[in-house]
Amino acid sequence: MDIIDYYNWRYATKKFNPKKRIASSDLELIKEAVRLAPSSYGLQLFKVLIIEDTSLKKKLLEASFNQYQVVDCSHLFVFCNYTKVFENDIDLYIDTKSKVNKHPLNELQGYGSFLKNNLLKKESTETSIWTTNQVYIALAHLMTACATLQIDSCPIEGFNADQYNTILNLKERHMNTAVITAVGYRSNEDLTQNQKKVRKASNVLFETI
Repeated sequence: MDIIDYYNWRYATKKFNPKKRIASSDLELIKEAVRLAPSSYGLQLFKVLIIEDTSLKKKLLEASFNQYQVVDCSHLFVFCNYTKVFENDIDLYIDTKSKVNKHPLNELQGYGSFLKNNLLKKESTETSIWTTNQVYIALAHLMTACATLQIDSCPIEGFNADQYNTILNLKERHMNTAVITAVGYRSNEDLTQNQKKVRKASNVLFETI
């Protein structure tokens, strides 16, 4: 299949087969796709929690408005954006950049100072909006990777973020639940898999200027 075939194959799975699990090798490929996703300045100011523990999934069910994809999926990906940028976040990135690209650390200090001057002064609301936007880029890469492996996914915005943050102890880590994604394999009983996609026509969606 080509890339468009994969996009046509995937859909927001409403009912997962709870008995079918993602192979560890496929899970690593999905994680790597998310890791390689671009982010602003390359800072990756988010963390992805991968929940496979059934008891924890059940705790999150009510906070997910009883959407059973959360429980029945193989793995629940919880994308958590940083609500605050710390100097150490930037220092870690600069240090990693130096090691990966074999640049002398002192040559990158100016760029590090630029990032700190721009990012550490942001208001908390502005920071949260900005880091949340980064999460959605990573989410898109996750769903595409899943489709190429013929693994199903369902992105979910319908959940109580405050309850998720409490259950997962995110507030003290200066993180917030931005979006969640159930990943696994569709159930044969999921009738929505047979529905055609409803999308705007290309000439309506796109405008060339």
